[in-house]
Amino acid sequence: MSIPTPHNKASKEQIAKTVIMPGDPMRSKMIAETFLDNLALVNNVRNVQGYTGTYKGVPVTVMASGMGHPSIGIYSYELFHFYDIDQIIRVGSIGAVSDATPLRSLIIAEKAYSSSNYNNFYAKNGNRAGYVYANKELCSKAEAVAQKMDIDYKLGPILSSDTFYTDEDEMSMCLKLGLLGVEMESLALYLNANKCGKKALTICTVSNIIPKGIDLPSEDRQNGFKDMARVALELI
Repeated sequence: MSIPTPHNKASKEQIAKTVIMPGDPMRSKMIAETFLDNLALVNNVRNVQGYTGTYKGVPVTVMASGMGHPSIGIYSYELFHFYDIDQIIRVGSIGAVSDATPLRSLIIAEKAYSSSNYNNFYAKNGNRAGYVYANKELCSKAEAVAQKMDIDYKLGPILSSDTFYTDEDEMSMCLKLGLLGVEMESLALYLNANKCGKKALTICTVSNIIPKGIDLPSEDRQNGFKDMARVALELI
C-alpha cells in the first residue's frame, strides 16, 4: 500500500517517530493544543484530528484511534508498517473494577488480557484468550515519570474487551485474574507492535468505577485527563 493510505492523508515526513494516540478526536485536539509547539493538522480523514508538532523540541504526532480493536488496529498497523514509526503510546479512558483504583488515577497497562476476535488476524487456529505484553522499556520509563510527577498510578494487567455492552461477567473474570480495569483497544495495539518489532504502551485514566456505577461526565473525559498525556509525552 502506498502513502497516503485510505485513512491517513499525511506524507511520511509529516508523521513523527512517536505517536500519542487517544481514542477521542477531540482529546487529540486538546492534547496537541495544550502541550505541543509548532503544531499542524496533518490528517483529518474521518475527523481523527492528527497533529504533528514538537514537545520540548522533539517532534511528536498526536492522532486519534477511534474506539475498539478494529479501529486502532487499522491506524496502528498503517503507522507501523507504512509510516515506519517507532512507537505508539495510547492514552485513553478505562473503567476500574474496584474503587481501590480511584477516579482520575492512571493505569499503566503492562499487559492486556483478551479473548478478542482481533487475535484471529494473527492466530491461524482461531482466537485464544490470553495476554499480550506492552514494551517493557516504556513501562519502566512511564513508572519513573509518574513517580517523579507524583501522579497516582498503578502498573498492572488490564482486560481489553471487544464489547462495551455485554452479558459476559467481565467483572468476575477481572477479579479472578487480578486485572485492574477494562478498555477496548490495547490488545490490537500490542499485537500490531509486537508483530513488527515496534514499541507500544497504554496509559489510561480511570473514568468510571464499573461495579459501583460511578462515572465522570463526558466533558471531563474529553478535556480533563491531562496527567496521562504528560506522562506519555515524557516518553518520546
